[in-house]
Amino acid sequence: MKLVLYSGGTDEENVVLDKKLIELSGKKNPQITFIPSSSYFIESEFMEFASQFQKYRVNNLINFPVDVEYSEILKNEVLKSDIIYLGGGNTFYFLKHLRKSGFLKELKGFVKDGGVLAGLSAGAIMMTNNIMTASFPDFDRDDNDENIKNLKALNLVSFDFFPHYKNSLRYDNELIEHANKTQKKVYSCPDGSGIIIDEQRIEFIGKTFVFYKGEKFSLR
Repeated sequence: MKLVLYSGGTDEENVVLDKKLIELSGKKNPQITFIPSSSYFIESEFMEFASQFQKYRVNNLINFPVDVEYSEILKNEVLKSDIIYLGGGNTFYFLKHLRKSGFLKELKGFVKDGGVLAGLSAGAIMMTNNIMTASFPDFDRDDNDENIKNLKALNLVSFDFFPHYKNSLRYDNELIEHANKTQKKVYSCPDGSGIIIDEQRIEFIGKTFVFYKGEKFSLR
């Protein structure tokens, strides 16, 4: 299993993660499919994504929104990709349409077959058991306008992930409470940080904070 979880931030902040992602594919010019969280502003989002990877001479890129109709031919080409990259945005909307389109199941198969799966913010949360970490804190959360009840996601990792973390008590209190409820580790990453999983090996890029059993730890 090969996964890369991005918190967020600028291209410059994510250079190390980008390079590690390309290395995981084992190719200099891998085919990468970008799946945005929604088709709104799709052209500008894809242009930014393309710019992010073209600086590494990666130009074999596919844009694949799942909240609009797509052909089986395109879907099959997407599943041949070396890397699938899940974008950021509203996590609830993204989950709804990944499930509705049937692509949530396809992503599990893609990872099982050796594909590299990356995710930014909402896309990274999608790799965990459920998307509960997108629902708090009250002052900085995704709105569940879709009124989704089933929050189960890909369940590829045994921990929870919290992106865009800011080192403050307002965040810490919510994260400690969540970790106590779930009895799981919550890896919380500021923008520019992230997590790489290569089979059984886990690597933390940048500073990561862990919340577990009422405690907070810092990793580098």
